[in-house]
Amino acid sequence: MTSKRKQKVIAYIDGFNFYYGLKDRNWKKFYWLDIVKFIEKNLRSHQELLEVHYFSAIPNDKGKASRQDKLFQANKLNPKFFLHLGKYLPKRLTCYGCGRTIHSYEEKETDVRIASSMLYDCFVNKSDVVILVSADSDLIPPIEIMRQINPMLKIIVFFPPKRFSNELRNICDSYKNLNGSFRVFADSALPEEIELPNGFILERPDSWK
Repeated sequence: MTSKRKQKVIAYIDGFNFYYGLKDRNWKKFYWLDIVKFIEKNLRSHQELLEVHYFSAIPNDKGKASRQDKLFQANKLNPKFFLHLGKYLPKRLTCYGCGRTIHSYEEKETDVRIASSMLYDCFVNKSDVVILVSADSDLIPPIEIMRQINPMLKIIVFFPPKRFSNELRNICDSYKNLNGSFRVFADSALPEEIELPNGFILERPDSWK
């Protein structure tokens, strides 16, 4: 008997939405996450993960940037993990009440990069299933176009903890709320120490324990 071909799956993760969801859930220890393993643990037996595309930007704070770099270096050891970096741009916020100006930073390009990647992969018919990890309703327009390109493509949205969008839920085939996935997160943690090919040892940041 010929075995049935497994569904090919590609996941696209909105890193900011994901990170702040974990932060709001007070799940800081799950920052140190094997991202490919986490997605694979959410798949069904008839599905096969091809790639995970993670979208983020480098923080301007050196401490945060260093911790983030450790996470990315650890995950890039897996050939299924692909990192896409946008950027932070300076932003001035003015209080209309007191007139005080606050200098901050705003993340740019993430949603555009996610949309572009999903649309291209859909156009070349790269997968049978798309998993989008985000609650950003700005991603609805590219999903609408993907529906036109490939009506057979199954689109699933995973909502990060403390995040939800009715609009995204309604346009996708199914959804999962990661707010209740404590055990899957715990089972997908990276080792406390990871040796890179050059012999350097990565350690879980103390503030993520």
